[in-house]
Amino acid sequence: MAYTNIDDPSAYFQIALWTGTGSAGNAVTFDGNSDMQPDMVWSKRRDVGYSHVLKDTSRGGTSDNDLNLVPNLANAESTYAAYRMDFNSDGFTLDGVGDSGFQGSGTSMVSWCWKANGGSTSSNTDGTGITSTVQANQDAGFSIVTYTGIGSGNANPSVGHGLGVTPQVVLVKSRSQAISWIMYHYGIDGANSRNKYLLLDTTGAAGTLGNYWGTSGSGGVTSSTFGVYADNQSANNYLNGTHVAYCFAEKQGYSKFGKYVGNGSTNGSFIYTGFKPAVVITKKRDQVSNWTIYDNKRDSFNVADTVLLPNADNADQTVINFDFVSNGFKCRNSGSENENGTTFIYMAFAENPFVTSTGIPTTAR
Repeated sequence: MAYTNIDDPSAYFQIALWTGTGSAGNAVTFDGNSDMQPDMVWSKRRDVGYSHVLKDTSRGGTSDNDLNLVPNLANAESTYAAYRMDFNSDGFTLDGVGDSGFQGSGTSMVSWCWKANGGSTSSNTDGTGITSTVQANQDAGFSIVTYTGIGSGNANPSVGHGLGVTPQVVLVKSRSQAISWIMYHYGIDGANSRNKYLLLDTTGAAGTLGNYWGTSGSGGVTSSTFGVYADNQSANNYLNGTHVAYCFAEKQGYSKFGKYVGNGSTNGSFIYTGFKPAVVITKKRDQVSNWTIYDNKRDSFNVADTVLLPNADNADQTVINFDFVSNGFKCRNSGSENENGTTFIYMAFAENPFVTSTGIPTTAR
């Protein structure tokens, strides 16, 4: 069996650095080996403090998409024409004007982009009590799921995700209510993660609430569904509220979601992923701390020391933390993302697999 089925991760995930023009028609293209029409674009201004913006083709379509969510805030979904975007075969075009902070002339931006199914969705009835609308890319282990909550209307409600394998990460946002972004991450506590959650827009440690992600399967999450909480004001099942979920399953050589323990040394912990990372997102599991995101575009050489905070609107900061190597990442700071004895959860996506399906190894940078 081949080491990986994804020799070219740029077919499914790409990062763009771009500059605002202040004018409609600002086209941003990718520089990966493959053309890729993105289905989720998460953007952040780098040069000054300004909120993140997340758009996807399930919520707003592929053209004139003006539906926005803000990862660092609990705000409900907003319609804002100044952030209008077209999703193209090799990137995206900024069609909105009037907001000097996001697409203003000379603004320095980064966008992390994932491919699902080109904006094409289908109805999914795998869930218990909830019918979802799914846009799935089973090859890449990524789906975008929209659904309406039923609250306590079913004792064990669940939602179909369309991946055909069990996701390790499910990130849910209420579109209609001002409620925090809530994450299931298998690395929090294995199968017991059905009782755990993290909030993307806060610094809080992992919280506990019994069966928050259901009562069965791999932590309440299975190859067809993820459980949600049977409560009328739940962040992942608000009664009659609309929701979106971003689901990620591991794919060897392309994506990895897990945990590691820091050793407090500049010759720090090594985390094996099986690929050279393009992006790494981390969070202290049991302590109040910022989320962090590092990538290979803002730092094209080691050490990766340019960080943005998913839970905050800060500009780029410099904190020496990681070497991105051919088969994982290594901590290079005695504190921060390598604090001695501290458990961190992480998400990572590949620049290159460690070994391609034809046996060709990648190189360190």
